[in-house]
Amino acid sequence: MKPIEPGVFWEFIKSRGINFVSGVPDSTFKTTYDSLISDEDIKFVPAVREDVALGLASAPYFHNQLGAIIIQNSGIGNLVNPLTSFNLIYRIPVLMIIGWRGYGGPQNDAPEHWIMGTKTPEILKTLDIPFKLLEADNFKDGIDLLLKSITEKSLPGALLIRPGVLL
Repeated sequence: MKPIEPGVFWEFIKSRGINFVSGVPDSTFKTTYDSLISDEDIKFVPAVREDVALGLASAPYFHNQLGAIIIQNSGIGNLVNPLTSFNLIYRIPVLMIIGWRGYGGPQNDAPEHWIMGTKTPEILKTLDIPFKLLEADNFKDGIDLLLKSITEKSLPGALLIRPGVLL
């Protein structure tokens, strides 16, 4: 499987009308972050925490646009309260681009990622957040399906990204 080039990924995201992204830097997405930061057509606002990023990325909704966050799954715990008390209850959609640390179990990552690596899909299911696993093959179709769900349900949705799928 050949990884998705960051420039190709961001061009596709922009083609779907998303040009505001906030997030917490993650070393596993270094090339993707570098591409995001250097893209003059995307407004990137770094955040100190995931909940701050979610708040910032929710603002485009009030201008009939969709914002996005980019985080690693260890930060999902910081999103539970703002998701349940703001985005979900008021139906404010945001695309959550989430690096999946701990995917595949202990042999694939450091110990601090093992539990959240296992629990990530369960947490999203518990919160009734639509999510899609990003695959290098036909990644555009997968993103479009998720964006359709986000738009139709007017809910946040998560794009889970395993290590090595996106540089």
